[in-house]
Amino acid sequence: MCMMKEGIALSVDRTKQKRILLIINPNAGVIKKDFPFKELIITFAEYGYETIPCFTRAAGDGTVLVQEHAGEDIAMVVAVGGDGTLNEVVAGVCSIGLSIPVGYIPAGSTNDFAASLGLSFDPVEAAEQIMTGEIHSLDLGEFNGRTFIYTACCGIFSRVSYETPQRFKNRLGHFAYLLEGIKDIRDFNPIPMKIKAGDNEYRDNFIFVAVCNTFSLGGIMSLEDTNVDLSDGQFEMLLISRPNDLAELRQIVRALYEQTYDSPYVKILKVTDAEICYKAKDDWSLDGERGKAETKNSFRVIPGGLRLVY
Repeated sequence: MCMMKEGIALSVDRTKQKRILLIINPNAGVIKKDFPFKELIITFAEYGYETIPCFTRAAGDGTVLVQEHAGEDIAMVVAVGGDGTLNEVVAGVCSIGLSIPVGYIPAGSTNDFAASLGLSFDPVEAAEQIMTGEIHSLDLGEFNGRTFIYTACCGIFSRVSYETPQRFKNRLGHFAYLLEGIKDIRDFNPIPMKIKAGDNEYRDNFIFVAVCNTFSLGGIMSLEDTNVDLSDGQFEMLLISRPNDLAELRQIVRALYEQTYDSPYVKILKVTDAEICYKAKDDWSLDGERGKAETKNSFRVIPGGLRLVY
């Protein structure tokens, strides 16, 4: 379990350790041979930091590398990759129980969370943001005991995020998700669910369910920043019911496009915890990576669980 101090912004204490653990996913979407690794290290050095670079090789390595190399001598852990890489790094930080701030240099094929925060997609500028920024205490989610940063979802579009080949993600970005998702829309494969959220219960055949803490979700959902607070102790839950005909499908598309989440087929709720039950196990996507689900699943918010520097 990861518990951190709640709050909005805290200054980084740069009087202690001066070492950065840099976790790099070399297979991330935009990392090429000319990726400015040297410039990143120089930027950190200009602020007095020694950089310890570590490269991931397989899924889950980001968590393991943090567990193996982060300690009292590390001032900060910085993730270079997509949202999935950041997910692994944050999981590693939570697992070791140290209050280490995290930096994020977005380099994935899609970077919803980075876009929500207004992080630079220029690696060197992102490093500069980390060095001159503050620590923001943001909420984390927990799904069946596994932490996630900004979204846990199932149904159409969710499998797309981890089934679309990386080469297509690199080339098409969000379009890859949407194009591949069209194949699912044709048969929908609705999931009969019972969802308890607070004092409310929802039973329906859903084609998409998500709990998220973001302003943008893979090109599927967009929320105004006036309606979302990333540190209010709540996540948003999006429920999309199965349409029975093309007219109802058009209503769903219109609701998502116009951000009117009060239609008979599209609902959005604010939740702090939820219980999600269904008969058939269906894999969930956690920050774009495959996550195993059970017939009875639990979700809860960890207030202020992520200390992110930007």
